[in-house]
Amino acid sequence: MSLRHALLGFLSYMPQTGYELKNVFDVSVRHFWPADQSQIYRTLGQMYDEELVSLELVKQQERPDRKVYSITEAGRAELHRWLTSGPPMQEARSAPLIQVFFAGGLDNEEALAIFRTGAHMMRMVLEGYTGVTQVIEQVSQRMATERDAFFWALTLESGLVSARAQLEWMEDVIRRLERGVLVSPMLKGNSDDAANEPNQPG
Repeated sequence: MSLRHALLGFLSYMPQTGYELKNVFDVSVRHFWPADQSQIYRTLGQMYDEELVSLELVKQQERPDRKVYSITEAGRAELHRWLTSGPPMQEARSAPLIQVFFAGGLDNEEALAIFRTGAHMMRMVLEGYTGVTQVIEQVSQRMATERDAFFWALTLESGLVSARAQLEWMEDVIRRLERGVLVSPMLKGNSDDAANEPNQPG
């Protein structure tokens, strides 16, 4: 997903300033698509040049003019084209899995540190999701419909399912490493007997 499509999506609900768009990013989609202020302003400028958004300067006393962006018909057409084009396929990249891949050179305690840290991070992620539902309800009351809120909540469901699965896997690996049983059901050579044999490096 490009940032411009997310901005077009939020502007399809109501006109907003760059500052307001940054705030709505932080309370709605930050758990899977963060954006910083400079990225947002730079992309809005590009979208204005491409006539995907229009700009209104709102005068303010003793403060700089507010730049309020609105989606144009061309912007709505581009948003609809993107939404109906199917999910964009991207190559998966994971720095933590690169560490796991080469962890065979570590002893079990060193490898355990990788998974204990990862499990701790997943628990923190799950804790962070606890307040997202309330935020979705608050934001949807202000700028969206119940239908919109339903689809927003689906992104939270996806995050929860993924984080819980990752945590469950990490805790299972931790148990295997703590027992010294280096057996994976993914490898055909593993057997029930081998699963009972401790396997410590060196």
